[in-house]
Amino acid sequence: MSISIKERIISRLQAAKGDPISGQALAEELEISRTMVWKYLKGLGEEGYEIEAIKKKGYILKQMPDTLASERISLHLETKELGKNIIYYPVCDSTQTIATNKAREGVAHGTLVVSEEQTAGRGRLDRSWESSVGKGIWMSLILRPNISPQFAAQFTLVAAVAIARAIEDTTTCVPSIKWPNDLLINGKKVTGILTELQSDMDRVQAIIIGMGINVNQTSESFEGPLESIATSLKLETGEHVDRALLAAKVLFYLEKYSDMYITLGFEPIKLIWESYNCTIGNRIRATTLRDTIEGQAIGITNDGALQLQLDNGEIKGIYSADIDLLKI
Repeated sequence: MSISIKERIISRLQAAKGDPISGQALAEELEISRTMVWKYLKGLGEEGYEIEAIKKKGYILKQMPDTLASERISLHLETKELGKNIIYYPVCDSTQTIATNKAREGVAHGTLVVSEEQTAGRGRLDRSWESSVGKGIWMSLILRPNISPQFAAQFTLVAAVAIARAIEDTTTCVPSIKWPNDLLINGKKVTGILTELQSDMDRVQAIIIGMGINVNQTSESFEGPLESIATSLKLETGEHVDRALLAAKVLFYLEKYSDMYITLGFEPIKLIWESYNCTIGNRIRATTLRDTIEGQAIGITNDGALQLQLDNGEIKGIYSADIDLLKI
């Protein structure tokens, strides 16, 4: 996907690092008129970009808005394919629902659906997901890997390690992963992952990975029952986090680990996942659609299932469940 003129203007002003860039220079570089340059700059100002015009010198980018618009994420992208097509909504019902429909329509591998706010965000088992405006990252990524449907669930773990690495890169937080789809910081949930599949009998058509990351919420966002179980990166660090940068980092590591998975298989991903895990070695309660069982989590299998050793010594594979870590 080609870079838009708007993205090129933002990138050029950002690269100048406070030095003024003349309208004439921008016009020549972009091969448009100075009038068009002015119109683009005016539009950026209306979108929240603070651009100072210095007489006889040019334009300086003073501040960028805290949004997840495509041009903001694209500024930080270091990927070959992921995020090259970004579908942005200021508000939508659910990025996962939209991405699911887009995948059926045949959009390209690596297409990202992202929104500032979701009115009907959803997690596993169609549970609702709190998606406050402008505070988190609510996005769904469409992948089209050449794999068998039986291995699709492994991409939840690929996404988990990618988000963990991205959080480490952009903050001082040290996340842990609770099988199968939660990232925790100091025992509280900061990220949820929802992986859904479109496939034929023997071939994946699309994997849609929905990601909800609590970034800049304050304590007011987690009142009542959420106070003891949820947190945000800002609450943990005391600092505002650039959401666009974090989103781009997630895409970078998702591409890196997806490529690793396709090339080398699940084993190296499993080893990275285990380095972040807070499930293995603990006594847990696993609630499935059928029943609730307790036991010691002893590992994950090569297809991503959790191995649970019951009190009678039986080892059971869990493929989908809600997990509670139990205090001994």
